[in-house]
Amino acid sequence: MQVSNAKWKFTIGRLTLAILSTAAMAYGNPILKAQADNSPVEANYLSNIRPITEGFSKAGEGYFAPDGQTIVYQAISPGYPFYQIYSQQLADGALPRRISTGHGRTTCSYFSPDGNQILFASSHLDPNLRGTEVAALEQQEEDRRTGRRRRYQWDFDPYMELFVADRDGKKLTRLTDTPGYDAECAYSPDGTTIVFCSDRDGDPDLYIMDVDGTNIRQITNEPGYDGGPFFSPDGNWIIYRTDRVRSDYLQIHAIRADGQHDVALTNIDGVNWAPYWHPTQPYIIWTGADHSDPTKRPNYDLWMLAYEMDGDKLRGVGNPIRITNHPAADVLPVFSPDGKQLMWTSNRTPNHSSQLWLADFHLPDSP
Repeated sequence: MQVSNAKWKFTIGRLTLAILSTAAMAYGNPILKAQADNSPVEANYLSNIRPITEGFSKAGEGYFAPDGQTIVYQAISPGYPFYQIYSQQLADGALPRRISTGHGRTTCSYFSPDGNQILFASSHLDPNLRGTEVAALEQQEEDRRTGRRRRYQWDFDPYMELFVADRDGKKLTRLTDTPGYDAECAYSPDGTTIVFCSDRDGDPDLYIMDVDGTNIRQITNEPGYDGGPFFSPDGNWIIYRTDRVRSDYLQIHAIRADGQHDVALTNIDGVNWAPYWHPTQPYIIWTGADHSDPTKRPNYDLWMLAYEMDGDKLRGVGNPIRITNHPAADVLPVFSPDGKQLMWTSNRTPNHSSQLWLADFHLPDSP
């Protein structure tokens, strides 16, 4: 499928995360059924829930350093239209440190397994960056003046490339240099390879490369979007999101790191995205919502599913487990390296801005 990099955009179920703050509704996935939304499920799995970012217009998509004491994330500061990458210790009173250049769109930061480097995607080398910034600022001002709230939309910026920086952001090395969008990246557990999303072949697919940017090989090659990949704790599998069955309706898939044995773990009745592996137990967690009723606004919550491996096969076990049922949107969940904490992005803040939240996490009973 050939598409224009300049025009290829992605929306999540045609709805904006910024306005998903109404009461939750029943999860309508016939393959993976769970309890109704009106039960207080969060207390079963989460305690000591608290926000950990402030002072930003919005912040989110955070990931832990290997020691679990520092996080890296993307945030928008007042006065600039695009996300930048920040690191921050989790100690009380710790201040964020900007890692990216301060210009361009940035996203998808991730610590190397040794904790010494931070991987992320950036468009700061866009040759028309100033024009891109001015256009975005003008749109923001117009939306502020008119009160317009735009639906969520992710632009596949054709100038997005992968970079790696040291922990203070002072040494920046470019890893990709191919026309098209390169982003949505993560290290393998052994630190030897990077998995990422690229539309260099015409539509967004998954690729793996060595950590120095060489030896690039394609992992998926289906029409539609494949992205948001992460290696399993043993490095043998990659979990990701795809809309190959129905445009914009993301589902969770897993595929071996050699590109074989692709398996669907959710189906098309809902929108399911942002999957992440538990580091020590056979569970995956993701963001999901029911989009089966076009007259109702879906609410995004966090869900878990047990899985088992049998040789070269991976399959889900039992029913999904609902982790959150707050009326705000809860998205982009990740576990701490020891699996004892959960971090995610939510607009459950008093002013409904998206920020990072942290909680102590308690595993469910065995499936």
